[in-house]
Amino acid sequence: MAQHSPRRKVAGSALTTPHFILLFAAMLVAAAGNTALQSVMPAIGRAMKIDDLFVAIAYTSSAVLWVILAPYWARMSDRHGRKALTLLGVGGFVVSSTLCGLVLAFGLAGALSGTLTIIVFAVARAIYGALGSATPSATQAYLASKTRRSARVAALSALSSSFGLGTIVGPALAPLFVLPFVGLTGPLFAFAVIALVVFVAILRWLPDDSRPRHGERRGHGAAMSYPSIASPVTGASVVAATSPHRAARVRWSDARIRRWVIAGVASGHAQAASLTCIGFYVIDRLAIAPSSAQGPISIVMIAGAGAGLAAQWGLIPRLALGPRALVLWGTIIAAIGLAIIVVGSDLYGLVLGFAVSSLGFGFTRPGFTAGSSLAVSLAEQGSVAGVITAANGIAFVAAPAIGMLLYALDPRLPFVAGVLLLLALAAWSKAKL
Repeated sequence: MAQHSPRRKVAGSALTTPHFILLFAAMLVAAAGNTALQSVMPAIGRAMKIDDLFVAIAYTSSAVLWVILAPYWARMSDRHGRKALTLLGVGGFVVSSTLCGLVLAFGLAGALSGTLTIIVFAVARAIYGALGSATPSATQAYLASKTRRSARVAALSALSSSFGLGTIVGPALAPLFVLPFVGLTGPLFAFAVIALVVFVAILRWLPDDSRPRHGERRGHGAAMSYPSIASPVTGASVVAATSPHRAARVRWSDARIRRWVIAGVASGHAQAASLTCIGFYVIDRLAIAPSSAQGPISIVMIAGAGAGLAAQWGLIPRLALGPRALVLWGTIIAAIGLAIIVVGSDLYGLVLGFAVSSLGFGFTRPGFTAGSSLAVSLAEQGSVAGVITAANGIAFVAAPAIGMLLYALDPRLPFVAGVLLLLALAAWSKAKL
């Protein structure tokens, strides 16, 4: 009888490649859908004559809920399993994206006023903030629980690159989904359908880690062959490291991860402000009509996403940089990119600047994510994943509004502020990390 070859596993991990792809897809579809939304919202806002500031702060309620609930969902993933929480997050994205598309479609058709449209949009978007925050925590913890310490930087970087790939796919496909019968809201419906397909695939093929096996949770079973980071390798320490009931909750103030969280929040604010403003900046800097803006905005965002992906898929594995080096060099490179945007006066300058800045941010996110993960034990991976997910989201609470307030004074100011913040972070990182 023919022998079936075992499924190929991710290097240094007990996770098979197909299962990694499912985790990757869960992150990818949300990143693509969100970036597609960000690429069309400046044009939608201008078409409906909604003030740029209100377009930016419409995301605030979602970001606040993301920050508050991400640690909670991380703890729930310890109790109910990573798969269940991944499904919750993807399902939340499907519902939110569909409702946002409907609300904006009614607004563009004149059935709702601009003010009412943006208010209802904010409510619909809040569903993603409330439920979608479960996905990053659950997928990161699922991967970390099955990956050796020595391979975790590369594995988490590969998972984080789903964000970079999504930010390419979103703007690249968004213009294709702007169809006559749905208009600018087409990308929201399209990515909701794609996410629904991913939801079904995860439900069917990702192993369920919610049921006990031999006294342990299946989601942690693969990690039992790997030692606890904080203790010698013994049978007892491995069991303790993989038991969610013995894990202490990791807090923002935990001395082991505090420096990494600061680095992530600071760099995240610079990235969030620039990402919020770049669409409006393209329209105003190139002096184009909102109806003609989708192409140039997509080109700029695709270039940035491609550079970020090149960092995470190409440069990080080859350079073998540690978390500290990733954060330090990432902030410097991102600052250079934002400076190029400030002086850029044509599409080439904006594409180059956004690409360079995204290359830098492509270093910083895996840097502080891996630094935090490596600082705690295997049993605390779910908890620390929640903190990092919240740290990623907290930048979108205030940074978009601050960026647009500065933008109203001078369109270059948000990017100048980002340069100054990143240079300060680089100096701090060199001394503290």
